[in-house]
Amino acid sequence: MIEDRIMDMLTPVAREMGVDVLKVSLGGGDHQQLLRVIVDQAGGVSFESVERISRALSLLLDAEDIIRSHYRLEVSSPGLSWPLESEADFNRHTGEMLQVCFEDGSSLTGENLGSCESGVRIRDADGNEQDIDVREVAKIVRAVEWKRAGTLKKKKKQGK
Repeated sequence: MIEDRIMDMLTPVAREMGVDVLKVSLGGGDHQQLLRVIVDQAGGVSFESVERISRALSLLLDAEDIIRSHYRLEVSSPGLSWPLESEADFNRHTGEMLQVCFEDGSSLTGENLGSCESGVRIRDADGNEQDIDVREVAKIVRAVEWKRAGTLKKKKKQGK
């Protein structure tokens, strides 16, 4: 599969930059396909990292000539709505707020304390820690902590 070959080519380059490749997909029409690459890293992916990965991948693809037709390359970060599913995902976003949506429709928002044996450990608003079994959830995504974001914005304006 072409996506697997591209992932194999790109992973060492991305790893050297401290970036994880989450997904590679190739689709579209016969005349111009879209090669979409999703990358992430702790603290978020900088524009410079996306640009470097895009350039490196373009050079690798030109040298290997894997995609026979015209293609358009899109390299981006996953965004807040990207589901976190693996140990690497949870560890990459340790310290960030997560929203856990359970199969029964309930949800929990808390601080990500990192991966645990069953999935991820969360500290809720009351300071209680609990292990979340990923087999019991519909999805886990990053959440914006609006209260803390507002506090940071105020401090920035005050020059602190």
